Amino acid sequence: MTRAHVAFWRPIVKVFAALLLFVLGTLRVRGKYRVPLGGGLLILSNHRSDLDPIVVQVACPRPVHFMAKSELFDMPILGKWIRGLGSFPVKRGEPDRAALRLAAQLVNDGEVVSIFPEGEISEYGDLLDLKAGIALIVRMAAGNPVICCGLKNTQCPIPYGQVIPRPGFRKMEVEWGEPRTFTKESTAEEILAWATAQLKALSE
Repeated sequence: MTRAHVAFWRPIVKVFAALLLFVLGTLRVRGKYRVPLGGGLLILSNHRSDLDPIVVQVACPRPVHFMAKSELFDMPILGKWIRGLGSFPVKRGEPDRAALRLAAQLVNDGEVVSIFPEGEISEYGDLLDLKAGIALIVRMAAGNPVICCGLKNTQCPIPYGQVIPRPGFRKMEVEWGEPRTFTKESTAEEILAWATAQLKALSE
């Protein structure tokens, strides 16, 4: 799929995604004005549901590239579709430096990249330990803003372990934090501590 095709289909997909969320449960977005409207940006979100990428894209005013588990790209229809919209795979359970470098390169090229730093869906909704690899991405994309995105109740339409959506009957919420930039000298401990504190505050 060419860049022209991606540019054409993304707004259409976003409209259909918004309609889907309207059916499954209303969505409330707070702090959208904090999202930088230009330049590279890295989004870090907590992960409660398979619905989360759709929620983040609808809540974000800019097109988003998602880092997603490699298994999704092996599915004939879904894999081609999400790759065509700009998502890229990451191998879980091992250091996938190629995926980390690609994420940083996209940000350095002025694109928006979204990552779920827990590396998996949280079964009970509490924030899991963040993967250390996100600190490497942040340092490789140093100087570009990082923003945290807290998601609430996204597990209601698609509970843990299920794949068929249903009306959630609870308002889903997205809250954007304040963006922050880091340097190449920032430590992994500093980055992870900041991201953990932000995601806990925004998602609880």
